[in-house]
Amino acid sequence: MTEEKRRLNPVESGSSAGEEEGTMEEECVAVERNLNFDEFVERRHTDSLKYDFAVRRGKPAEVLPLWVADMYFPTSSRVLDAVEARVRHGIFGYTEPTESYFEALTGWMQRRHGWKADPRWVVKTPGVVFALAMAVKAYTKPGEAVLMQQPVYYPFSEVIEDNDRRVVSSDLVRDEDGRYRMDFDDFEEKIRENQIRLFLLCSPHNPVGRVWEEWELLRVGEICLRHGVTVVSDEIHEDFVFGGHRHLVFASLREEFRDISVTCTSPGKTFNLAGLQVSNIFIPDATRRRAFRRQVNAAGYSQMNTLGLTACEAAYRYGDIWYEAMLRYVEANMTYVRSFAEENLPGVKTYVPEGTYLMWLDFRGLGLTEAEREELIVRRAGLWLDSGAIFGAAGEGYERINAACPRSVLEEALGRLARALADNRRQ
Repeated sequence: MTEEKRRLNPVESGSSAGEEEGTMEEECVAVERNLNFDEFVERRHTDSLKYDFAVRRGKPAEVLPLWVADMYFPTSSRVLDAVEARVRHGIFGYTEPTESYFEALTGWMQRRHGWKADPRWVVKTPGVVFALAMAVKAYTKPGEAVLMQQPVYYPFSEVIEDNDRRVVSSDLVRDEDGRYRMDFDDFEEKIRENQIRLFLLCSPHNPVGRVWEEWELLRVGEICLRHGVTVVSDEIHEDFVFGGHRHLVFASLREEFRDISVTCTSPGKTFNLAGLQVSNIFIPDATRRRAFRRQVNAAGYSQMNTLGLTACEAAYRYGDIWYEAMLRYVEANMTYVRSFAEENLPGVKTYVPEGTYLMWLDFRGLGLTEAEREELIVRRAGLWLDSGAIFGAAGEGYERINAACPRSVLEEALGRLARALADNRRQ
């Protein structure tokens, strides 16, 4: 390794020039410093969307935020080392990823999800929502309908409507045990009735927390193949799967599915890198890839964020230890939320999700209107959650809460909510 490469390499930074590369794995474990997820890191006065924009968005200044889906945790120290080395280099000119970047990316997909992806399939974008918008423009025309499954991540509908397309939803159905499922008859009927050519799949699903099973994805794929529908699969939460469930890359299930799919991935959720704006979009079919690239080019976008590329490669190459520890911590947090709710939040139901670090709380048992629930949660409890209504009509009466935070934050938030509910019952 040259001296220049050694200065910028995420493992070798901080090492002496004479060290052998054979001990990289051991060094990775030894130097991972950010494994104390109980530590609270102050984010106020850092231009944090989560903390510093409450008043501008109509919330009290001291509200406790558990809404936006970024984590409270500092990222892996391996990522920080790589970014710091790049910063010390001092030049942030136009940057393109090399073979090393794609090796790290495809290595993660193979290691974590059993999918052997070809680097030639990758189109880089500054975010998954940007990619969704590019797909809408690439695969549909103004006035045409795009299918999704509400309640679902609200930018799905925004990128459809903002590009003069029409939203069609085949709503998810919730069973008595709280588990959501797809209505396949309705799904296919909506495709036929609306001449659907594009479906936005959320997998794992945000906000309901489903990790789709193989038979479910196969049914979706078969229907979409039958009707000539392109499937854009938002898999940004692919690394957050719990309770024995397994995330399956939609494109990996059949060769025919691969050819109709656009798979959206990013280290942004997994390693808390959203602000560095880097996503990797896998489009195996050359015709679909050209159409997508054409829209990206038309938007005036070319080279990626230099620090985003550096962080992404370091995360996927060296971040396993941090990731696995973080995943265990988040799963324990979600178990805590469920137990606390069962004991202390009468009228509120919740379930540990199969995937994502977001929990979907059912407030319908309280019999409150949207305005009354807002008053209870924001004004009385002093919490900032995401109202289920923004995820579509099927989400009304629910709230989404982010469990990727120190346990002390959850304890404070749930304690506030319990006290507000108790006060509400006494009135």
